[in-house]
Amino acid sequence: MKQNYETTVKSIQNPDGPKLCWSEQSGMKLIEKDGLYFKDLAGTGELYPYEDWRLPAEQRASDLASRMSVEQIAGLMLYSRHQFIPGVSMPYFGEVTYNGKSIQESGLPVSAISDQQKTFLREDFIRHLLIISVQSAADAAKWNNNIQSLAEELPWGIPVAISSDPRHGTTVTFEFDAGAGGDISHWPEPLGLAATFEPELMEKFGKIASKEYRGLGITTALSPQIDLCTEPRWKRFAGSIGESSKLGADLARAYCDGFQTSEGDSEITDGWGYESVNTMVKHWPGGGAVEGGRDAHFGSGKYSVYPGDNFEEHLLPFTEGAFKLHGKTGKASSVMPYYTAVYGKAGNYENAGSGYSKYLITDLLRNTYHYDEVVCTDWSITEDASTLENLYGGKCWGAEKLTRGERCYRILMAGVDQFGGLNEKEPVLDAYRIGVKEHGETFMRKRLEQSAVRLLKNIFRVGLFENPYLDPEVSARTVGCAEYMEEGFAAQKKSIVMLKNKENVLPLQKKMKVYVPKIHWPESVDWMCQKMEEHWDSPISQELLEKYFTVTDHPEEADAAICIIRQPDGAAFGLAGGYDVSDKEAGGNGYLPISLQYRPYTAVYAREHSIAQDPNDEFPDRTYRGKTVTVNNEDDLDLVLHTRELMGEKPVIVCVNMLGPMVVKEFEAAADAIVAMFGDLSNALLEVLSGNFEPEGLLPMQLPADMRTVEEQQEDVPFDMECHRDTEGHIYDFGYGMNWQGVIADERVRTYGHHLPKEN
Repeated sequence: MKQNYETTVKSIQNPDGPKLCWSEQSGMKLIEKDGLYFKDLAGTGELYPYEDWRLPAEQRASDLASRMSVEQIAGLMLYSRHQFIPGVSMPYFGEVTYNGKSIQESGLPVSAISDQQKTFLREDFIRHLLIISVQSAADAAKWNNNIQSLAEELPWGIPVAISSDPRHGTTVTFEFDAGAGGDISHWPEPLGLAATFEPELMEKFGKIASKEYRGLGITTALSPQIDLCTEPRWKRFAGSIGESSKLGADLARAYCDGFQTSEGDSEITDGWGYESVNTMVKHWPGGGAVEGGRDAHFGSGKYSVYPGDNFEEHLLPFTEGAFKLHGKTGKASSVMPYYTAVYGKAGNYENAGSGYSKYLITDLLRNTYHYDEVVCTDWSITEDASTLENLYGGKCWGAEKLTRGERCYRILMAGVDQFGGLNEKEPVLDAYRIGVKEHGETFMRKRLEQSAVRLLKNIFRVGLFENPYLDPEVSARTVGCAEYMEEGFAAQKKSIVMLKNKENVLPLQKKMKVYVPKIHWPESVDWMCQKMEEHWDSPISQELLEKYFTVTDHPEEADAAICIIRQPDGAAFGLAGGYDVSDKEAGGNGYLPISLQYRPYTAVYAREHSIAQDPNDEFPDRTYRGKTVTVNNEDDLDLVLHTRELMGEKPVIVCVNMLGPMVVKEFEAAADAIVAMFGDLSNALLEVLSGNFEPEGLLPMQLPADMRTVEEQQEDVPFDMECHRDTEGHIYDFGYGMNWQGVIADERVRTYGHHLPKEN
């Protein structure tokens, strides 16, 4: 590729056929046959079946797979580590250079391809890239064109399939929703979309998000996260769609239909086309039953447990939702197994992560539920594990003693097609060689081609072989356009749940004088190892507040107080949550409770012994019974209680940014009104508080009465906690919410709230 980093895109329109686009820099030529044009991707001058856009995607994929070398298929099975545009060097992501220099020193534009990207495209034959941050839609489009041009000049001309974790939230965050930049339309977190109880809105989101993704060059969404969240302490609750299998299935179906379906001139065939984005539903067979709420990104949280024998219900969002779409694409085009070892429910593989389990992948997913699309591992399960609290080590649970090649082989034999976060083809080639020794070359060649066909089919179906290029100006107009921004903001408002409204204190009168106390941010370190200094800050901008109310710093002058707080945060004990090295150093096993309350919590009612027991672990028993923890933001509770004292009889409104279930009894009685939001929805929140929008959201989860019911619930069973009852007699159960008239009892509640007590 020439070093001007401005790809020149050429095109030709077929009569009654697709528009073909290619890069002038790649040197690719066209084949003319039967009065039609085809891209000579193989560079032979002969029209191969895979180059013939008239043929079905499956036939084209099969032809191309048969022509590729074992090394090339091994590269196709790789899924890159996280890529930044432009690249940055970090300990976890590795060094990134441009002609041996940083992007700033090189003088190259931010759309340039890094040295490392050139290497893994050319030498490791990677064709699936995961991107995180982009500076702008136009820059992302230019980078896409540059990288597609390079791929086009390489053997077989296979386009690059670009993917992203969810990136439509209201704030720039990283794992587990690693979207950043764009600027793209802003929606509530997935749990907030679930709080609308409207699959139609979820499908609308998918339709809009897919157009914005395609404007960024993204053709695979590493989403939706459709784990049935039956364990209230799980860190990934906010990225889920709640704890109802019925609502979860409907929302999963709507999400995939919205993302995958192209219509009109954009459709190629069977609903697939130039506005389609492949969905990768996660995490098979459901990651929401993690023991004690610990997350499986860490060795301390590697087990899912099923004390209620409710494994099958966790499959329903997949089998009754994502695999049974209403649209013509039929089913989600890919699946990601979770990190967890599914304890006691995976045949002879119960102590290994889901991606290693032949029972979960081949016997259950493929043979029982007839799923023959792509299965891609979660990131870094082939890498070496380190300490139990380390996010950055490998996550090879149950395969720690194997080599990387042996892990890849076991994963291949389990029925998986692709390796998330693996940038080098050599471990896959090692797996191939192991397989040849055990089964012969013919068997292993067929096995690799089987995965290659699945992977290539997803690239063909979204039209990349005909046109992988973007117009940066169109991308800039599409991504984050006013129409999409307005739709996202409307969804934000619909997602807000009013839990309490004593004596109809809400809505507040416009321009009422309000006091909004600052919140305390303790010193912390985020998952990118960036340190945040201790500070106090306003939870909402003064400028925004003054659009709705008159603001005062003196509570005695205020007519009402608005306390905006975060739910209890266990970050004081490290990113792992539920595990602390200092406990181990003091003679314990390292395992601690995960608390959903603000005040120090002692796990009196925890199990005496953990369910999962692995004799290969240093501490097979992970019990934390009798241990005490304190969350990182206990000050948020003090803020509410102190504000109550300062305000006397005047109204105190508490607004909580919820990432999942929490214990509200510590402050509920001190609040005249309570509003829950899922994401940083400041503007939408003020629309509700001021009465410009009547709240209509419903709880997509239960809010527990206390930590005892959290400890005594079963990780795999939904709706099994005693829920909080407030001073007004309302029960904070799944499906509960209020509007100005009182408790909502509409068609959504009747459809999905089948378990609710009569009080709600």
